[in-house]
Amino acid sequence: MKTDEKTIIESGQAILGIEFGSTRIKAVLIDPDNRPIAQGSHTWENQLVDGMWTYSLDAIWSGLQDCYADLRADVLKQYGTELRQLAAIGISAMMHGYMAFGRRQEILVPFRTWRNTNTGEAAAALSELFVYNIPLRWSISHLYQAILNGEEHVGQIDFLTTLAGYIHWQLTGEKVLGIGDASGMLPIDSALKDYSPAMVEKFDRLVAPKGYPWKLLDILPKVLPAGVPAGVLTPEGAARLDVSGHLQAGIPLCPPEGDAGTGMVATNAVKQRTGNVSAGTSSFSMIVLEKELSRPYEMIDRVTTPDGSLVAMVHCNNCTSDLNAWVGLFREYQELLGVEVDMNEVYGKLYHHALTGDADCGGLVSFNYISGEPVTGLTEGRPLFVRSATDSFNLANFMRTHLYASVGVLKIGNDILFNEEKVQVDRITGHGGLFKTKGVGQRVLAAALHSPISVMETAGEGGAWGIALLGAYLVKGQGRSLPDFLDNDVFAGNAGEEIAPTPEEVAGFNAYIENYKAALPVEQAAVNCLK
Repeated sequence: MKTDEKTIIESGQAILGIEFGSTRIKAVLIDPDNRPIAQGSHTWENQLVDGMWTYSLDAIWSGLQDCYADLRADVLKQYGTELRQLAAIGISAMMHGYMAFGRRQEILVPFRTWRNTNTGEAAAALSELFVYNIPLRWSISHLYQAILNGEEHVGQIDFLTTLAGYIHWQLTGEKVLGIGDASGMLPIDSALKDYSPAMVEKFDRLVAPKGYPWKLLDILPKVLPAGVPAGVLTPEGAARLDVSGHLQAGIPLCPPEGDAGTGMVATNAVKQRTGNVSAGTSSFSMIVLEKELSRPYEMIDRVTTPDGSLVAMVHCNNCTSDLNAWVGLFREYQELLGVEVDMNEVYGKLYHHALTGDADCGGLVSFNYISGEPVTGLTEGRPLFVRSATDSFNLANFMRTHLYASVGVLKIGNDILFNEEKVQVDRITGHGGLFKTKGVGQRVLAAALHSPISVMETAGEGGAWGIALLGAYLVKGQGRSLPDFLDNDVFAGNAGEEIAPTPEEVAGFNAYIENYKAALPVEQAAVNCLK
């Protein structure tokens, strides 16, 4: 096997995917059968500079180079050979945000990430203008907020892009963006597979009195769906990626994508009537729609798959952080007793015990709001556990309510899709830390969404694998649709292990969420009173 993989690497048949997450940059090398054969990573962290969350350009490039060097070292260690040629490369990163560049390719203001929430005035105004929900984190919100703030750099903008688009541009010279990532810059017309002409025209009219030397399409990247060539690695790009100088130029790159798009690919959820849920520090669901929603909803973002199908996205700022903190208390208790701690065992015991609790958590309610939660209208959060004197307060119900809380906000958003919009879904796939304890988070999410939930072993490979698969689709798609390529070449009938909820579990979660919504004023009071 190692000999075959060495031959694959040396003959340039391997494909590289790199994804910039919020805390880790990860590289995955895959073989022609789409299996990971080597990987590298780099840990990094955002910085709060002048009130804005950012990563410096130096951190971006040193992180990318260190991640690639780690991958190169893994290849050398496993196979005793050097990475010189590849069949394709794909770049992915956190979606949205704001990277504005001048004519000399200089960045005009520090990179403003998706995490910044200073764009409320702009997002509200654009949502009204477009009659379309425009989230705080979208690039167009950041641009218009800079205009409203009278920032001098706006008139100097020559190119506006996302993190993935920036790195791709520097590696290839091409100012392009995958359609999924582009849909987090400005709304996409799915029929045209391009920015909405109507919204472009509205924006240009809105800012015309400012007299800027550009119009919106002058500064945005060109939109490309999956499978379309997006340029090749230049000699300068190769030198920036691989400082050792071994990697050769001329390698084709697929369109750069956002992390939501690569998550859909990694879970085989790009076909209409499929969806996926990512549940870790934060959570989001992506449901691929058969048609447009009947009206805008503030808690539902509309983006696209990497091949341009319309997606309803419910994005929640909080998921497992508060749950993990409570589990940490039990770890401390064990340590206090002098008992050896195995965190996998602690999680497993507590999670499985939670399934023995009451389906409605016995009346207990938990808010996991480490930060604010836009879906429920909270600009700040305070973790909060609430019960009455007559509730059934025991360990199983206590743990169950924290598991429910981790997907409670997700349920509120998706209830709109399923109950009000009557959206139909054939399969939802879960991935992320919540599903690490087998069968528990999966069963809780199934009850929350009143839908069977599948979990695949491969979903843990993450977005770097997803963008590598889009690289494979570029060179091996052969005119097929992206869903067909994933079904036949990658997943080959593997739909994962599925768990369907019982009627009792669904009824129990519905009762819990009514208590939860009724107690939201208590959470707001906690925010108001606990500074």
